[in-house]
Amino acid sequence: MPPAPRPLLLVGAGGLARETLAAARSHDDPQWTPLGFLDDNPATHGTVLDGVPVLGPLEVVHERPEAAVVICTGSSRDPGSRKRIQGRLDLPPDRYGTVLHAAASLARGTEVGPGSVLLAGTVVTAPQRIGAHVVAMPQVVLTHDDQVGDHVTMAARVTLAGGVRVGEGAYLGAGALVREQLSIGDWSLVGMGAVVLADVPAYEVWVGNPARRLRSMDAPARNGAAPR
Repeated sequence: MPPAPRPLLLVGAGGLARETLAAARSHDDPQWTPLGFLDDNPATHGTVLDGVPVLGPLEVVHERPEAAVVICTGSSRDPGSRKRIQGRLDLPPDRYGTVLHAAASLARGTEVGPGSVLLAGTVVTAPQRIGAHVVAMPQVVLTHDDQVGDHVTMAARVTLAGGVRVGEGAYLGAGALVREQLSIGDWSLVGMGAVVLADVPAYEVWVGNPARRLRSMDAPARNGAAPR
């Protein structure tokens, strides 16, 4: 008999939170019972998204200690929001849920860190460890011996060839391709459709085909600030 579904709180009330809710609901044998969204915008409180209420601000997580939590924020304009919120909430790792869509395909033995979300069509072709608070949008492909650090965001259709290392907080835009054995540095940003044929240093923005440096990130990017 499968275990009873665990209550789940979704931090954020935007598009990623709704996608995470859909992933949590995708299993025939439910793993989660969504309790609600949390958002600091008072205008959202009491509203309902996809049949689930917005319960209040983020601090509600401390009122529901039995519930798992997933931080559902992050965009190319603010790739470090999940790390900031994680620090603000100051929860132990076991409070964070890992949401895997039923249509994700993970090689047996793959480990996914707490707080991570892998949406439909994500493919992991050989066992590896994916970090904590990672987001993989639809149809992301990770091949053998890749290393994905904490707080990484991979937009739809990102593909990593074998042996790629993606550092903490990096953001890879939709359709980006990364050649084998390369490194994507911490808190770097790779643009939509970029074809990465060389290592991307930390705190830099790279775009194009082949991808080239566009600019550096602001100094606060070490904590997840938006690029210049």
